[in-house]
Amino acid sequence: MTTQAVAVPNKLDGAVLKIAGVVVLGAIMSILDITVVSVALPTFQSEFDATYAEVAWTMTGYTLALATVIPLSGWAADRFGTKRLYMLALLLFTLGSALCATADSIGELIGYRVLQGLGGGMLMPLGMTIMTRAAGPERIGRLMAVLGIPMLLGPIGGPILGGWLIDAASWHWIFLINVPIGAIALVYAFFALPKDNAEPSESFDFVGMLMLSPGLALFLYGISSLPETGTIATPKVWVTLLLGAVLVAGFVLYSFKPRHPLLDLRLFRNRNLTVASLSLFVFIIAFMGAGLLFPSYFLQVRGESTLHAGLLMAPQGIGAMLTMPIAGALADKIPVGRTVPFAMALIAAGFFAFTQVGTDTSYLLLCGSLFVMGLGMGGTMMPIMTSALRTLTSHEVARGSTLVNILQQIGSSIGAAIMSVILTSQLNGSAPIPGLNDPHTGEPITEAGAAIANQHGAQLPLEPSLLQSGLEFVADSFATTFWVGFALVLATFIPVAFLPRKRPQTQPPVGPDADGGDRVAAPVMIH
Repeated sequence: MTTQAVAVPNKLDGAVLKIAGVVVLGAIMSILDITVVSVALPTFQSEFDATYAEVAWTMTGYTLALATVIPLSGWAADRFGTKRLYMLALLLFTLGSALCATADSIGELIGYRVLQGLGGGMLMPLGMTIMTRAAGPERIGRLMAVLGIPMLLGPIGGPILGGWLIDAASWHWIFLINVPIGAIALVYAFFALPKDNAEPSESFDFVGMLMLSPGLALFLYGISSLPETGTIATPKVWVTLLLGAVLVAGFVLYSFKPRHPLLDLRLFRNRNLTVASLSLFVFIIAFMGAGLLFPSYFLQVRGESTLHAGLLMAPQGIGAMLTMPIAGALADKIPVGRTVPFAMALIAAGFFAFTQVGTDTSYLLLCGSLFVMGLGMGGTMMPIMTSALRTLTSHEVARGSTLVNILQQIGSSIGAAIMSVILTSQLNGSAPIPGLNDPHTGEPITEAGAAIANQHGAQLPLEPSLLQSGLEFVADSFATTFWVGFALVLATFIPVAFLPRKRPQTQPPVGPDADGGDRVAAPVMIH
């Protein structure tokens, strides 16, 4: 059987952009929701008379639901079709959002957040699959740049939107705002997405599901508990980490036996996918982990409001928006191994300024550094994803995007935990203030704790010099933590050095489909 390469339009046509619009709407909802809720945690504490550990489950429960459902999305996309499944994910997310706004207790809110996470966990991998199939390998870079906008702007826009909604209305609106957007996205998806081409013959890997989904959930639960406990030695952390790691390792050993495993690790035989996935994983740990601390510095050291902290992060998003379309177009013409190292150099240069932060570091310097980092981010994240998925066949795209999304979720959780534990450890080294105890725990308040409390409006009976020394200690703690993040950014250059550097050539390979017959795959790159 012979095949001929089908000519693909060089530019993104209207039909493809319509599909991209649906996916971007879903991505905006799911990504913004994570950062918007993080702003509302203190509000939840007062509204539901709950501890911080209890309200933190509104974040943890959502993350664990994501981890549980993401592995299923690859099989389900092939089995039921991407359009049906994407609309179901939108419906679950929108329904979960509406229910969250009706919660009368912290337990109800956590339960509804889990429902949200079940829908949100499928939106990103399914969206990447839909867009990759629509554009074809020749245009995937430009299309990924479109999808990258909400991925990079979510952490910046979330605090701004969340702070404004809570101040102007109430916490209910951080969830209610998803309802009209979700309804529009559902109608839009019904008309814009192409008809499904499901493959019902593929069997479901129940054994793999029983190992991988709970394994990921337990592993991420252990990681997310690290900032709270401050040590891996507590059973809450090491027991769940160990159980999760054993289940995931068991799945890895088992996954090469069935014909259709839940997560197809055979795809890592593809060198491009392997190198790109490793680069993305290290990058996510380094940048997303430390990136969460940028607004925290503005809040805890500089005493800014949540809204102002979000606005100060805006230069990063502006920088990313400027370079992302350019990087997407270049990724379709130039091997990413020739462009990504330059973008990573911009990130490292901008990041270095945060290793020097103090109590009065110039906002012009910090905002300029964030802008430079944004320029680098726009040229890094989505081109790497493009390299990961471009060489996959049409049938493999759903499984490949699932792999990439799982690595993203694990990487962001590990990065956030590492940075939070290091910062907490640094802050705990502050000297206690004699005679001043926390009214809730009875523990002595440290100079750092007093300084942070003072920046959040608490009027403690302390000398200004003591508060100033505490504030300087907090700033030094952030600087030390940012040095670790900077070292991790530099470590990203190692896997990035192995990204493809040769000009792509394409050929249309033929291989067996799920039924054992011949199928024509999408063109792949030869190196």
